[in-house]
Amino acid sequence: MPGPTGRVLALLELLQSGGTRTVAELADRLGVEGRTVRRYVSRLIDLDVPVESVRGRYGGYRLAPGYRLPPLMLSNDEALAVLLGLAAGRRAGLTTAERTASETASAKIRRVLPQHIAGRLDALLAAVALTDEPREPDPPDAEVLLTIADAVRHSRPVSVDYTDRDGRHSERTLHAYAIVAHAGRWYVTGRDARAGEDRTFRLDRMETARVLPGSFEAPVETDPAQRLLSGFATAEYRHEVTLRIHGTSEQIRAHLPASVARLEEDEPAAGGAPAAERWLRVELRVQRLDWLPGVLASLDRPFVIERPDELRTLVDALSQRLASYARQA
Repeated sequence: MPGPTGRVLALLELLQSGGTRTVAELADRLGVEGRTVRRYVSRLIDLDVPVESVRGRYGGYRLAPGYRLPPLMLSNDEALAVLLGLAAGRRAGLTTAERTASETASAKIRRVLPQHIAGRLDALLAAVALTDEPREPDPPDAEVLLTIADAVRHSRPVSVDYTDRDGRHSERTLHAYAIVAHAGRWYVTGRDARAGEDRTFRLDRMETARVLPGSFEAPVETDPAQRLLSGFATAEYRHEVTLRIHGTSEQIRAHLPASVARLEEDEPAAGGAPAAERWLRVELRVQRLDWLPGVLASLDRPFVIERPDELRTLVDALSQRLASYARQA
């Protein structure tokens, strides 16, 4: 049976699980009398833990937000879940400007983990292999991220100081619809009030953000992530490429994901299954063409290049090089 200090900490853990707990419930869980529960609550209050007393038929005790984070009680499973989440976030590049925050948080939790649990966690992290190492993340400022999120939630316009990819600085008023994390970067989709168009902005390029008075009616965002990926596929790059590829959408998407290309059915399936192979039109915009011949070869599907002619020349050159390699002894 734990001593008084252990029961006080157990009481804190019960309160942190949320909701209002009656004195009878707490007494039963702790194995003490009601007056002892009240004495333990007084000890927590003396330690500046913000415990509120709720009166009435369904009254009892609950935790209230305090001026600082109260002591946090985590089970071993909960601590492992938090540490794995922090590790996964770092590896995926989903961090804020304070990159050391996740590292110091991890260190604080690891210090209080039992040695055998910490050792098993180290073994797991060492054994995990990533199929794709993330690029160096471009973290946004934490305050900017939280301000934009609040504007999204309450449909409030926000003023941002933004630097575009050419290094030009400007102040914009944005009607933010949604925040999307993709490939180690944070993006916000919304309407640029100055341009009068829906745009996508990188949050790491925003220096400051300030919520403005007023509100707006946001469109129904059925899939903000798909909107972002479609925007990537139709971005203003140097070359417009149109192909027809015979296969399934799954076969094509394995090499040309939604962030790169748009797919549409070129030839309706005549009573066939939706996943049946058929001709699909593929459209994409790219800054360079030199990587596309290799992708088309790896597809191993029949394809027709509609435009540009330069891509047809590059594919022909690749085929001749491969044929010459195959003839070598």
